[in-house]
Amino acid sequence: MKRRDFFKATAALAVTTLTFDQLQAALAKNLMTVESVPDLVAVMGGEPAQLLERALQEMGGIGQYVKRGQNVVIKPNIGWDKKPDFAANTNPELIEALVKECLKAGAKKVTVFDNTCDNWQKCYENSGIEKAAKAAGATVLPGNDESYYKAVNIPQGIKLKSAKIHQALVEADVWFNVPVLKNHGGSKMSIAMKNYMGIVWDRGYFHSNDLQQCIADICTWTKKPALNIIDAYRCMRKGGPQGRSISDTSVLKTLIVSKDIVAADTAAIGLFNQVEKMDINTVSHIARGEKLNLGTQDLDKLNIKRIKL
Repeated sequence: MKRRDFFKATAALAVTTLTFDQLQAALAKNLMTVESVPDLVAVMGGEPAQLLERALQEMGGIGQYVKRGQNVVIKPNIGWDKKPDFAANTNPELIEALVKECLKAGAKKVTVFDNTCDNWQKCYENSGIEKAAKAAGATVLPGNDESYYKAVNIPQGIKLKSAKIHQALVEADVWFNVPVLKNHGGSKMSIAMKNYMGIVWDRGYFHSNDLQQCIADICTWTKKPALNIIDAYRCMRKGGPQGRSISDTSVLKTLIVSKDIVAADTAAIGLFNQVEKMDINTVSHIARGEKLNLGTQDLDKLNIKRIKL
């Protein structure tokens, strides 16, 4: 499967759905050729909980990633004091569904947090994530004080050699990286790799010491996410990371899931390009991540399953 063919789609910016050319033929081919758990799954055309359920099924089931008695962390993007329709934050329905899946698998505790940019209480409330996560049974923690963070080494980093990471994540048995797909003024795109900036305390260091390299560096931290789950139900095409208008968003009703963070971000940019042009070379933390052996941009090397609900 060629990368240029990965997400063949037609979409007008004012349209609220995304269609995929020859989807049924591609799906039939994938069903015959992908016998093991795929490297990457893209599910399209449903609501957030439906997308997650099918993606996890294709990835071997939640039990492959969460064991009974484990402490689980879910790290969404909750950085901005915006309502869900702006696509500045991860969809709360997706977080609610994932919390339920983890608890159903026997997780002892599920914790949700982010180091927000706007006031954390307003972000947690207006994003809808705090209410959704708690309703599903999760513990929601703030990330607004340095005392919540523990120093860790980043030995493979080029610019970033150490960082303070949220204690909940340092102590977790397993975690899920759940960003929203959106444009970003500084890093060009904010997806799975960029979402790591919400696990650290001193983001100022990133911005003053080669932002793109620091994003790649933090992703080399030894505790990798069990899965990168990219929320592309609604994406922010421009005006990121906060978003200026709901008209700057497109409803794609898609979820991209992979253990490979570089491949996940590469595929997500392929999808993004169907509604807004973005040269992946300008999102240089992805290529830098590949150089640090975090994954591959060559989607031709991967088993990819693409599903239309």
